[in-house]
Amino acid sequence: MKRLLVLALAVSLSAISCKTETKNAGPTQMETVMAVHDSLMPKMSTVNKLIGELNAKADTTEVGLKYNAAKEDLQAAHKSMMDWMQDFGTKFDHEEILKGKELSEEKKALLDEEEKEVTALKEQINTSIENAEKLLAE
Repeated sequence: MKRLLVLALAVSLSAISCKTETKNAGPTQMETVMAVHDSLMPKMSTVNKLIGELNAKADTTEVGLKYNAAKEDLQAAHKSMMDWMQDFGTKFDHEEILKGKELSEEKKALLDEEEKEVTALKEQINTSIENAEKLLAE
């Protein structure tokens, strides 16, 4: 059930961020946040693939423990992405995300925090992928 909820949220966030219409010269803050989300979604398959590759090499030896640590970093990044999407979906409604509905001052403050969180999430995902790929290439 939880997986279905996460999957539904991921699909809806992806659909939401496909909005191509802009009302002003530059992207809104919501569009910027969703653009970061969109850049991360394709990387989730890379994360899952790398987890599988690392899992096959992880064991209790010194080298195997390095593979295990890299796998755990990827798993944490994946969980962070799923948690962020679920949390974001509870804070903003369809109209605010898809239609550019005006945000209250409280929601603007929430969006400021979400932008910081998704930027940190991007760093976490990219770093965990880079570290895993480097380790696997050794």
